[in-house]
Amino acid sequence: MRSEILSKFSYLLIVLFFISCKIGPDPEQEIEQLEKEIEILPPDELYGDLFYDVQTKEIFEDSKTFVDVVPQYNVGLIRQRYNMLDDTTRAVVSDFVEQHFNMPGNDFEFEKDSSDINTHITKLWQVLKRPSDDRISGTLIPLPEPYIVPGGRFREIYYWDSYFTMLGLAEDGELKTIENMVNNFAFLINEYGFIPNGNRTYYLGRSQPPFFAMMVKVLAEAKNQKVLAEYLPELEKEYNFWMDGAKGLEDQAYRRVVRMPNGEILNRYWDDNATPRPESYREDIETAEAAVSANPELTKEEVYRDLRAGAESGWDFSSRWLEKNEQGRFDLASIHTTQIVPVDLNSLMYNLEMTIARAAGMAGDSEKSEKFRKLAEDRKQAVLKYHWNEKEGFFMDYNFESSEQTDRFSLAGVYPLFFEIANQQQAQQVSAKIESIFLKPGGLVTSPYDTGQQWDAPNGWAPLQWLAYKGLKNYGLEDLANEVKKRWLSLNRQVYESTYKMLEKYNVEDLSKKSGGGEYPTQDGFGWTNGVYQKLSAD
Repeated sequence: MRSEILSKFSYLLIVLFFISCKIGPDPEQEIEQLEKEIEILPPDELYGDLFYDVQTKEIFEDSKTFVDVVPQYNVGLIRQRYNMLDDTTRAVVSDFVEQHFNMPGNDFEFEKDSSDINTHITKLWQVLKRPSDDRISGTLIPLPEPYIVPGGRFREIYYWDSYFTMLGLAEDGELKTIENMVNNFAFLINEYGFIPNGNRTYYLGRSQPPFFAMMVKVLAEAKNQKVLAEYLPELEKEYNFWMDGAKGLEDQAYRRVVRMPNGEILNRYWDDNATPRPESYREDIETAEAAVSANPELTKEEVYRDLRAGAESGWDFSSRWLEKNEQGRFDLASIHTTQIVPVDLNSLMYNLEMTIARAAGMAGDSEKSEKFRKLAEDRKQAVLKYHWNEKEGFFMDYNFESSEQTDRFSLAGVYPLFFEIANQQQAQQVSAKIESIFLKPGGLVTSPYDTGQQWDAPNGWAPLQWLAYKGLKNYGLEDLANEVKKRWLSLNRQVYESTYKMLEKYNVEDLSKKSGGGEYPTQDGFGWTNGVYQKLSAD
C-alpha cells in the first residue's frame, strides 16, 4: 500500500510539472491564484476525514501536534489524495502524514547557561521571539509584528500569558517588542472582533481573561500615557465582545453575559462552539462520554462547551469548575464552567471599564468617560455583593444556576485586591486566608484542593504570584507580599540552578518534586514565568 501511495504521488508530481511548464496566462496571475488557494481554517474543516482519523487513531501522543502541522503543498490536493486511500489503518495514516506535512516540533533551543537567572531570562527573549508571520496554509493565524511565545508545545502567542510576559520585557527595556505585541492584539480585535485564546484557527471560538487593557497600560507606562487614547477603539471593541447580548437580555444568560438575581449584568466564560477541542480531541471525547454516563440528563455538547469555557478561563482545569463525586473527589466529568460567574473575570471587566473611561477622558469624550465610570462602579458593587463571602472572609465564584456562591477557595480571590475593588477590612481578611491556606514553602498554591488538575494543589503559577503580591501591596500588607515574593523567587532559582530551566508551573508544596496534573507535561520556556521573575526581582 505504501508503494501505491508513492506511485500516485509520483504521478501527481509529473502532472504538476507539466502544468507548471505550459505556456499560458501571465505568471503573476497564476501566483495570485495560488495565493487565493491558501487555506487557513480550523483543522477539522481544513483536513476533513484525515483530521478525525489522525486524532482517533492516536497517531501522536499529544493531540496538539497534528493541529499545528504545516502542509507541504495545496491542502485541497492533500485531502483528495487521502480520500483516494483504500487502507486507512494507523500505520498507513501515520505514513501519509509524514509524507505530506512538516511536523511542528517544539522548535526551541534552550541551552544550559551558567549565567545568573536574570541574565538567562534576558537571553531567552530572543529564543522565544517569533518574526511576523507569512501567510501559509495551516492553522496559524498570521500576525503582522514580531511576538513572544510561551515555549514548549505553545508555539504561538497566547492572550493572557502575554501581559505577564510584558512585565519582564519592560524590565529588560524591550519596549519595541511590547508595542509590537500590543499592535498584534489590536490587529486581532479589528480582524475578528476579539482576541482569540491564541493565534490559531482552532482558538477562534473563545478568548482568554481580558488583559488587553493591562497590556496597553504597560505600554503607556513605558512610553506615554496618551497611548491609552490611541487604543480606545480596540478597548471598546473587546468590551463589546464580552458584553454581547447584555442590552435587553431577557434570558438568565446569553453567551458571556449573565443577569444576576437583582438584575445586574455580570460575565462568565464561554465558547461559541460545542464540539471537542481540536487540540485536545481524544481527551474531550473521553471526558464527555464519562460525564454522560454518570449523568444521562447531560448532552455531550454541554460537556464540550464547559470544557471549552474552562479553557477560555485560562484555568484548564480547576476545582473551580468541578463538583465532588460520592468519594469526595473532584471529577473532570462534572465540569460546569458555564454556570459560574467568576470573580477574576468580573474584576478584569471592571478594570476594562475603568480603562475605557480614562482613555475616553484623554480623547476628550467626557460623556463616554462618565458612562464607563458608572458601569465600572455598578460592576464593583455587584462584585462585592455576589463574590464576597463574609463568613469565610474571602472572594469566591458564584453559581447562577443554584443562586449561591461556590465553596471553592482559589487564588482568583486576589483579583479584587489587585484591581482595588475590596475595602481595607476585606483585604486584611483575604490576607489572613492567603497566609493560612495558600502560603506554602515555594510560594502560593493555586487552590488547597489536590484534584489531579494542573490549576489546583500542589501547583503554583507565576501570574497568580504577581497578582497576589501586587494586590497585597495595594493595601499596605507588605510583610506577606514580600514573603510570597521571597519564596517564589527562591523556588525559581533553585530549579534553575539544578536544571537551567524556567518552568510553566512549579510544585510549591514539596520542593523536591515536580509540578504535575493536566493534559500535558510541564513545559519549559517559559514566557510568563520569565516575565514575573524579572518584575518581582526588580520590585
